[in-house]
Amino acid sequence: MMWTSPWEHHPHEMLPALKILVHRVLATLKATTLLLAVFSIAPFALASDNLQDLLAEGRVDQAIQILQGQIQRAPNAESYNLLCRAYFELDDWNPAVSACETAVAIEPGNSLYHLWLGRTYGEKANRVNFLSATGLARKVHSEFERAVELSPANVDARTDLAEFYLEAPGIVGGGKDKATAQANLLMPLNPALAHWVMARTAEKNKDNAIAEQEYRAAVEASHEGSRALANLAGFYRHINRINDMEQALHTLESSRNLDRPGALVDAAHMLLRAGNDYPLAIRLVRRYLSSGTTVEEAPVFKAHYLLGELLEKQGDASAAAGEYREASALARNFRPAQDGLKRLTSKSRSEGE
Repeated sequence: MMWTSPWEHHPHEMLPALKILVHRVLATLKATTLLLAVFSIAPFALASDNLQDLLAEGRVDQAIQILQGQIQRAPNAESYNLLCRAYFELDDWNPAVSACETAVAIEPGNSLYHLWLGRTYGEKANRVNFLSATGLARKVHSEFERAVELSPANVDARTDLAEFYLEAPGIVGGGKDKATAQANLLMPLNPALAHWVMARTAEKNKDNAIAEQEYRAAVEASHEGSRALANLAGFYRHINRINDMEQALHTLESSRNLDRPGALVDAAHMLLRAGNDYPLAIRLVRRYLSSGTTVEEAPVFKAHYLLGELLEKQGDASAAAGEYREASALARNFRPAQDGLKRLTSKSRSEGE
């Protein structure tokens, strides 16, 4: 998950937010054999590990309900951070920022909390006017640098900071030389991501030959990892080498190295935007949903919505509506899924007249 600039659209960005998943949690009351939702009758707090499992497995609405209840009973930094991440996946930036700010205020020495606060500032910056975006971008810079300072081996923080340096103007702290410095520091920690930063820097320098070399070096360093293959495909799409893009995605489809499972969803979204090979995109999303390794960065409800979009493009309205309903069941306030159902309903009515 990486920061996206309010000034420049990333040519092959990951699905936003691709980042909060929640799973069904039911409590079994032995005395009555009645299944009750977690908040029925007697309140209790889930362990943080269980909550993180929820975020990785499916139901954002239920996660928010549980976290809000815990915060009412015993507020703590971790609950606020997890709540921030739930709102982040719903693209609900104001409550996400508020929750992440509270987490940092309670526990200012936690690198992860600063990283997520920086991410929420960055996403909010993409939705406001230029002056507000400039102020938020400075906060992004500060939070990412603090995250790295607190945990120098935090690969995610260094990668997000490197992308900030690449995408942000110098007035708010951006700079390609700074990104290169982060790539050098990433090399012993994660060579594949270090090569990715070098590839992005070469793209900024309009040197596509070096960029391709670095993207391919990332694929090699990751042993054909899913993240590196998706990034290589995104590069090919950006320079309009569509056949090479599709070849990279077919390699991703057959790769067993899902070092980043969410790359399957990124790749499917890439094909949707490019208007290419919808059947491949559908297979990629279905592989993700059935993999048993769904992750926070690629929310299950957004994966179902994407699958619905692809099926709708294929003309399968019934199957598409089913996927939109799945997305809405997991996140009732996720507007795109609601709009998809309304669109299909309206189309069906007009065709029936």
